[in-house]
Amino acid sequence: MSINYSKIKLIVYDFDGVMTDNHVYVTQDGAEMAMCHRGDGLGVGIIRDLGIDQVIISTEVNPIVAKRAEKLKLPVVHKVKDKAQALKDYCAEKGTALENVMYIGNDTNDLEAMKLAGTKGAPKDAEPEILAIAEWVSTKNGGCGVIRELARVISEGRE
Repeated sequence: MSINYSKIKLIVYDFDGVMTDNHVYVTQDGAEMAMCHRGDGLGVGIIRDLGIDQVIISTEVNPIVAKRAEKLKLPVVHKVKDKAQALKDYCAEKGTALENVMYIGNDTNDLEAMKLAGTKGAPKDAEPEILAIAEWVSTKNGGCGVIRELARVISEGRE
């Protein structure tokens, strides 16, 4: 199935497992850290320059998500219990049709939201249920340049 990248107006990213390698590092004082790929920051900028809106939707309550979103100048909806409802609410607020959304997720808590999106994508190490519905699967694992690769694919797909 060929993806029509020109119809994508909004890309939604899960955080853990897409923007990170899905690991959490915990220091002896309980602080959490996560690894992100610098190339993904460049990818976010490329996608922004293409005129595509982007947002992070995450269940994570740790401030890491907000800090990374701030650095990337991305809106973030975090501490979410129901990602499908969060996606519907966000799209209604922004006036974006769900058919014009590309959702990049990796785990089963993304499944229902992904089913709502017009285009579905995933890192190559996503859970089987996610890979089964993904129309685009990165050659990269989560946290290893998924968004940078997506930026290249979308840029080439719009030429």
